[in-house]
Amino acid sequence: MQENNHPEQAPQNNTQNDARNDLQNDARNDPRGTPQNSTRNAPLNRENTPTGESILITTPSFAQTSRAPWEIFEAAGFPAHRTPSTHPLPEARLATEAAEITALVVGLDPVTAAVFEAAPRLKVVAKHGVGTDNIDLDAARERGVRVVNAPGTNTGAVADQTFALLLAVARKIVPAHVSVTEGRWDRFFGRELAGRTLGVVGFGRIGQAVARRARGFDMEVVAYDPHLPPEVFAEAGVRSAPFPDLLPACDAITLHLPLAPDAGPLLGRQELAALRPGALVLNTARGGLVDEEALAELLHSGHLGGAGIDVFSAEPPAGNPLLGAPNTVLTPHCAAFGDQANRAMGMAVATDVVRVLRGEPPRNAVV
Repeated sequence: MQENNHPEQAPQNNTQNDARNDLQNDARNDPRGTPQNSTRNAPLNRENTPTGESILITTPSFAQTSRAPWEIFEAAGFPAHRTPSTHPLPEARLATEAAEITALVVGLDPVTAAVFEAAPRLKVVAKHGVGTDNIDLDAARERGVRVVNAPGTNTGAVADQTFALLLAVARKIVPAHVSVTEGRWDRFFGRELAGRTLGVVGFGRIGQAVARRARGFDMEVVAYDPHLPPEVFAEAGVRSAPFPDLLPACDAITLHLPLAPDAGPLLGRQELAALRPGALVLNTARGGLVDEEALAELLHSGHLGGAGIDVFSAEPPAGNPLLGAPNTVLTPHCAAFGDQANRAMGMAVATDVVRVLRGEPPRNAVV
């Protein structure tokens, strides 16, 4: 079980600093200065540039908090355009829109073998994020298309959201807020975190960042990640444990790993039932990691004390049993939506797209 952004031992901010330095160098060398009109709204037309390159962006979150990522494309002279289509694009729509482009920046869109086949000029697919489970990496290799992502750029944002969900569920922040806004004055007893045990499943960058926050609240941390040597846990000041042993040992459990293709939920009915009575369940990774029906049933029964969920098996989660479950805080897959993370993520993928289109090796290569 490997986290979406499995830890390399490089410092977290290297990607941000490299992208920022590239942008500053390009800006100094760009005789046009900062354009007044971004290419983001221009139609894709590879004849507009001597290179013939064109970049399609499908994710609406790209460069939402800073236009610095757009400036990387502009300084390089590569036209970029964000699709007006609703995200994530269905496979057929993405294949149609990608037919003439050479670079693709995606979020959760399914970049399948059919998409690669429909885009013969494609040179690079950039995941505006970390997890690449929505991209057919084998198809990319077969066609010689580079795949890049943005490891480390959203670590702090996701860790913050994870801990915000933990605090909100433990201290019953949402019902307390509703009580006040509806004119009542109901006061709720919540759980204090000091001395409680947090189980962290997937101990890459995000898992480690969550553990640091937990230790700041005087929590005990037990972690599971079979891909890491024992010294990683020791250096982080946490105890490692096999997955079956972790479940009954924690007062709250948080998931930070990708969803393996065709795999069932990591937290199925049996695993959820094995959690300590009253335990809290947190998921800011992938919706399919948790059996949502079983989680809802165990929340209704009182075996589990609450859940903070940012990701769902189907999004938006219409008809999801968690919508009516008690003691839940549900957010719309926005854990990575931090202002600094958005800027750093956009700069990282824009920098690598430009590098590939220039014939240079990318810094954050997946394929």
